[in-house]
Amino acid sequence: MAAIDALSARFFSYDKMYSHDMREQSFAEWPFREECNCTPEKMAKAGFVHCPSENEPDVACCFFCLLELEGWEPDDDPWAEHIKRSPNCGFLTMKKDFPELTVNEFFHIEKERLKVYVVSVLHICASIAVKICTRAIVHLLCAFLPVSLEKDLS
Repeated sequence: MAAIDALSARFFSYDKMYSHDMREQSFAEWPFREECNCTPEKMAKAGFVHCPSENEPDVACCFFCLLELEGWEPDDDPWAEHIKRSPNCGFLTMKKDFPELTVNEFFHIEKERLKVYVVSVLHICASIAVKICTRAIVHLLCAFLPVSLEKDLS
């Protein structure tokens, strides 16, 4: 459930990240600056927010599709990396900047962002369910198999 909590915290805090300036401000501690292709400005323009961890200072996450990328190289192109790894991201297909959106367009786009979140939560839940079912099956098999095989299955 910690994964769902982290995903939820990120999703609900990213509603402010439609703003390019807010995204760019998140890169205050970004390790790549001048003479790099993945500058804070370009990262923000590609929809990324800086979300570092203690061991990974270069983690960036798309506020819209929640794609998380790490291991950036100075010559990486943020827009190209985003398209390559999440070609259906709704942010990449936006035809207007956020301030130019009508209320109706914003609600449509926000609905798409919510769908991404719900699908991500469902994937996490399915993964947890598979692990639980697998453990249950192993325990059932062990109950009916000779003791020598029990060690191999668990």
